[in-house]
Amino acid sequence: MAPDNGEKDVFVHATALTRSGLSVLVEGQKVFVECGQGKKGLEVRSIRPA
Repeated sequence: MAPDNGEKDVFVHATALTRSGLSVLVEGQKVFVECGQGKKGLEVRSIRPA
């Protein structure tokens, strides 16, 4: 996932989509996310459509 502010991409695991009730993301789709520190860096914890 690429933030609007141009910062480094953020990893989105399929389980974050499932927990948020989404099945897929479409390229260019705008979403709101909550991020947190994961084992390998910043990751999406929750996600919802914009």
